[in-house]
Amino acid sequence: MAAKQRKKSSKWIVNTVLGFICLLWLIPTFGLLVSSFRPAADILASGWWEVFPHKGYVKTDTIALPGDTDLRSPITVNGEVFTDDQLRSGIMASDGTKLLWENRRARTLQVLEKDWKLDASFTLDNYNSVLSGKTYKLTQADGSTKTVKGEGLSKAFLNTMVVAVPSTIIPILIATFAAYAFAWLRFPLRKTMFVAVIMLLVVPLQVALIPILKDYTSLGLNGSYLGIWIAHTGFGLPLTIYFMYSFISQLPKDLFESAFIDGATNFTIFTRLILPLSVPAIASIGIFQFLWVWNDYLVSLIFIGSQPDVQVLSMRIAALVGSRGDDWHLLTAAAFVSMLMPLAVFFALQKYFVRGLMGGSVKG
Repeated sequence: MAAKQRKKSSKWIVNTVLGFICLLWLIPTFGLLVSSFRPAADILASGWWEVFPHKGYVKTDTIALPGDTDLRSPITVNGEVFTDDQLRSGIMASDGTKLLWENRRARTLQVLEKDWKLDASFTLDNYNSVLSGKTYKLTQADGSTKTVKGEGLSKAFLNTMVVAVPSTIIPILIATFAAYAFAWLRFPLRKTMFVAVIMLLVVPLQVALIPILKDYTSLGLNGSYLGIWIAHTGFGLPLTIYFMYSFISQLPKDLFESAFIDGATNFTIFTRLILPLSVPAIASIGIFQFLWVWNDYLVSLIFIGSQPDVQVLSMRIAALVGSRGDDWHLLTAAAFVSMLMPLAVFFALQKYFVRGLMGGSVKG
């Protein structure tokens, strides 16, 4: 009974810690999502949590000072004296209200009182401006408007799809063939070649960028989709081969012996047995490979270039941060546009994820 209680207590502690970690991740993510639907002026004026009911200052009245009021001298408001700097930042009056300049040039003050409020205005303008390259009007915090041109990330989204899908399928297919060969076929230098693959796992890809770039330039592959597919395939193969080998090597040996007795060739065994049985492992490593390629910035910058017609999402968003670091309404919307496809891939394959990670961990 004591052991059962300890096990239950340990499980409760683990679940509590995991729940706390998930909460820490979800709160800023939810805030980012809320901000992506808020008008630009609201994002600059208040935090995302103010879309919920909260206590805040609400304008209740306007005080018009004489037009000849000298702002360099003490300013008298309702019998109280304040400075210009105090009215700029907001100052509490004796009656509990807050005084703040509404229009300093016109000498008008706004009277603010604390009350329940919410800033729950939402818009799709952020996503429209990010996805399209059309011009649109942006309302500033002071009420003025300016006309700017949208980012047109839809083209970058398609470019990223063109890069990510083949760069995920090709290395997984090659790695599955190689893993089957390393696990169940006998050929010269098999163990030496497998050790070489394992050693490549610890080699940083950055050390190979410049030599490969020189070869790409001489072969005319730089700036092409074929070049980036080959690069992602090469960099992703060591981990993918090792992961698939760990799964395929644990499949029952009797299964292959029966297939050989029935006259099946290696290709038949691979297509009829290995691929169907390896679906959980393929789905798991497919998620990792797709997420790496989708979020990649360095490899794409080196091998595909920074021309607008071939840029991927990570490059466009990085440029957006660099040129418009204050435009949070665009950055939040762009962030969620870039998250859509990875989330779709993960939720589509998540039922295989744990099975694939656990595959090969227990010999049976």
